[in-house]
Amino acid sequence: MLHDRLLVKTDGESGERRSGGGIVIPATAAMGKRLGWAEVVAVGQHVRQVVLGDRVLYDPEEKAEVELQGRTYTLLRERDLHAVAAKRVSNEATGLYL
Repeated sequence: MLHDRLLVKTDGESGERRSGGGIVIPATAAMGKRLGWAEVVAVGQHVRQVVLGDRVLYDPEEKAEVELQGRTYTLLRERDLHAVAAKRVSNEATGLYL
């Protein structure tokens, strides 16, 4: 990876979802802007806030996809991330930071 780029593996597909009350929401339903979670699998040398294995929150509409060894990954810039869920924080913190 080069510069401030991240290679991430997305969580699941953007198919139908289930609401908190159990209602099935079809994939064709129009919704507001929805952010997605992904796991970091590679980082560039100028990435400062993210390490391998972190989960990041990003906008799926602002992404570039690449296929490597038959698997589709997403290429992002560090500045395009909305949040990072890190396991390396202390027990008092939430594990999420912006």
